[in-house]
Amino acid sequence: MRRVIGLMSGTSVDGIDAALVEISGSGYDVRVTLQAGMTVPYPAELRQTILAVCGGAALSMAELAELDDAIAQAFAQAALQIQAGQPPADWIGSHGQTVFHRPPNLKSPLSFDRVRASSVPTGRLAPLGYTLQLGRGDLIAYLTGIPTVSNFRTADIAAGGHGAPLVPPVDLALLSHPTKTRCVHNIGGISNLAYLPPRAAGTTIAETVLGWDTGPGNLLIDLAVHQFSAGRLTYDSEGAWAAQGRPCEKLVQAWLKQPFFHQPPPKSTGREHFGPAYLQECLADAIPYHLTEADFLATLTDLTAASIALSYRQFLPRLPDQMLICGGGCKNRYLRQRLQHYLPEVEVLRTDDVGVSSDYKEAIAFAVLAYWRLEGTPGNLPGVTGAKMPVLLGEVHG
Repeated sequence: MRRVIGLMSGTSVDGIDAALVEISGSGYDVRVTLQAGMTVPYPAELRQTILAVCGGAALSMAELAELDDAIAQAFAQAALQIQAGQPPADWIGSHGQTVFHRPPNLKSPLSFDRVRASSVPTGRLAPLGYTLQLGRGDLIAYLTGIPTVSNFRTADIAAGGHGAPLVPPVDLALLSHPTKTRCVHNIGGISNLAYLPPRAAGTTIAETVLGWDTGPGNLLIDLAVHQFSAGRLTYDSEGAWAAQGRPCEKLVQAWLKQPFFHQPPPKSTGREHFGPAYLQECLADAIPYHLTEADFLATLTDLTAASIALSYRQFLPRLPDQMLICGGGCKNRYLRQRLQHYLPEVEVLRTDDVGVSSDYKEAIAFAVLAYWRLEGTPGNLPGVTGAKMPVLLGEVHG
């Protein structure tokens, strides 16, 4: 048995989720017990810097190094906080903070057209993807005194994959069911799924697990709330603001023509695609409809729900029996209602309902990925990420 701290901050840049877990077993037959979980907010100035960089702000190499160090220090502090008063952890698994993500075989997503695939600029295509997670693992290991595994995504990308999503194999280990087909759906800033066919005891079914990014999760909603509230709010609590409005179906259907939603998996996306510039285009699209702020938020929420349902119906071999939601989106009651509206055949639950914390599941996942790295178990699923082979994920420090 090992005690491992998982650290994660996603595309919403809300803060650092930390989970302290006990892990035993091996491979996909691991047993995980959550001992403690917390979310540690970023210092306000650091968060604003991260958001600016994610939005394309230019940095000198010296400024990039300083930001890398500052994020590592914040992650180390989160690890020390969750470690306080607990028996010592054996390892840390740190995802770091994504500040740039480019899927393979595309030019930068910044140039990816929202509506017409034929308008994608031609030119030299990048043969491999590229991703950058800041928060250097060597510094986290030094500051905490705990050996650290970090930089998980790059090995999969080097093998031709997207480096995302990486959580489906952990979902397979922790959330598959012997008789029911499940989709574990993480709705953070970006929305992604893991499709889990029934798994009999002692089997892996790894080759039949599917997963990909479906598009925006909370990101566009959060950006709009921040803009409409003049910076006072960062998210729509329980979807209460959106629930006061009425979604514009014509806009949702127009937005669903965006080529990303129809691109077959494997696929991944991020703030580079569904970020502030995309929101401004959505606001411009909405002008002829004279929507209230609540109507617009309801319409953005419907885009998330409708794009998820579209992805299920287009690309899954069959609809799941259950959809298990985690991430910030599972707290959005209105979003859950809209998901049930678009997927009436599917039982919509939270991962909490089946024994895995929806708040800390992503942090738990990177604790498990660190555990697998140290026991020599490949952490990616090529059928999910598009990599040419299973590979060990993460760099070991300390």
